[in-house]
Amino acid sequence: MIEELGIRDLGVIAEATLPLGPGFTAVTGETGAGKTMVVTALGLLLGARADAGAVRSGAKQAWVEGRWMVPEAGAIAERGAETGGEIDAGELLLGRSVTSEGRSRAVVGGRSAPVGVLAELGDDLVVVHGQADQQRLRSAVAQREALDRFAGPRLQEALDEYRGVFDNWRADAAELDRLRDAHDARAREAEELRVALDEVEAADPQAGEDVELAERADRLSNLEELRMAAAQARALISAEDVVDGAPDAVELVDSARRHLDRVVEHDAALGPIAEALQSAGFLLADAATELAGYLAGLDADGARELELVQERRALLASLVRRHGGTLDDVLEFRRTGGLRLVELDGDDERIEALEASVEASAAEVDRLAGLLTELRTDAAARLADAITAELASLAMPDARLAVAVDSAHEPAAHGRDQVAILLQPHPGAEPRPVSRGASGGELSRVMLAIEVVIAGTDPVPTFVFDEVDAGVGGAAAIEIGRRLARLAERSQVIVVTHLAQVAAFATNHLSVVKGTDGRVTASSVRQLDGAEREAEMARLLSGLTDSESGLAHARELLEIASDRAA
Repeated sequence: MIEELGIRDLGVIAEATLPLGPGFTAVTGETGAGKTMVVTALGLLLGARADAGAVRSGAKQAWVEGRWMVPEAGAIAERGAETGGEIDAGELLLGRSVTSEGRSRAVVGGRSAPVGVLAELGDDLVVVHGQADQQRLRSAVAQREALDRFAGPRLQEALDEYRGVFDNWRADAAELDRLRDAHDARAREAEELRVALDEVEAADPQAGEDVELAERADRLSNLEELRMAAAQARALISAEDVVDGAPDAVELVDSARRHLDRVVEHDAALGPIAEALQSAGFLLADAATELAGYLAGLDADGARELELVQERRALLASLVRRHGGTLDDVLEFRRTGGLRLVELDGDDERIEALEASVEASAAEVDRLAGLLTELRTDAAARLADAITAELASLAMPDARLAVAVDSAHEPAAHGRDQVAILLQPHPGAEPRPVSRGASGGELSRVMLAIEVVIAGTDPVPTFVFDEVDAGVGGAAAIEIGRRLARLAERSQVIVVTHLAQVAAFATNHLSVVKGTDGRVTASSVRQLDGAEREAEMARLLSGLTDSESGLAHARELLEIASDRAA
């Protein structure tokens, strides 16, 4: 429920605050005073498209703010929290600005939010009915949705179950068609992939093998140089044959150690040095042994091994060129390609499984669609009787309304039913679709009757009606007012009206008063009561606020409304 609506620089309204609250609020005012700006403001708060032309002349931007009372737990609170907004003691603030250049900004719970969030929240907060919404009622989709709302939770549960099965059926059918259409191409892909994988499997590359082969190739390419360097190093460290009587490194270190051993008893500081030389001698002896082993291990047939290594490197390079930029890419291709091949080779089994699934889902779709048809047909009869009874009280006593459910169509997301609301304006007339058989005034009353009836089973927090009384007057207008008052017993109702017969039933009467400063038209909103309300009612009736007969008629209307509402 919306408690208060604030408007600044929107249309002709410079600044206004509308106290709303529960019950039935009527908004009246002279032509051009800005009554419709109230509906425009609510539309902006509910995510309607921003129009720079709605900004008051001379102003930089228009601003609208609404203060709603909402449950602290529920879909609205959750969605507001997702945007970072706050709900304080059940109060939710929504705001919207529109600049004169057409830029728009939305605020939810004190935080900036996408305008689409306002539209999402609006679906759960308010139902707006205006001339455009009467046009919407002419569509088959809107008529089916109205019937589904009336049918209640049992149909909604069946519809949810149906949509789950329907979505699976459509997805499986689309996948089946895709597999069938692509069967030849997928078979070719599988064959090409199999050949490529066989090639990779035959080579059996290993992770890091390319690096290892490069190192081996480098070693084998420099085999003789390695042999000479190792032999010379070994000879210098520990030569088996003394060349020209020169001592090797092991012998020199050992000689140095012996010199120190002879005098170490005279200075203990030389002891660690002698031990270090002894260790060095051992290390040099070990290095000489390892060099001897290295020389013995050098492949005598290095040329043949190098040829084999280069052949392997060429094979791996070929794989890399065809299946990726690195050997790791080739290994990844082997892994993912194998999985893809399993998928492609399983097409026949997948097609068979999908055929069975599609057949089973189609049967279930048919069964659930039949259930929806039964529930809608039953609800259609009840809805038609209830609306017909309402129309009798809305000065259409001879009219009968029928709700036809035609289930001859192919299954769709909503079932296979097409719903049509038919109006028989008087006995003997052929029932015709309400879109062609009702005038504007009759359509307003049909729309109101539908909302009054549906609200009993599917209440909405707030209804907003703009010119719902268009084309009616007299007794019919009084009954419209009474029906709006009944609707306000379950929901908040806000009505923009020009009829005193409707405004008389309001529990909260707001008047949009036009004023001028000689340059720019501005408006303000006043909450009416007592004599002020009687004067406004008299103006609506006769165009005069001080006519005695008008005032008397206004008081009479207010008394009638009070008695009938009770």
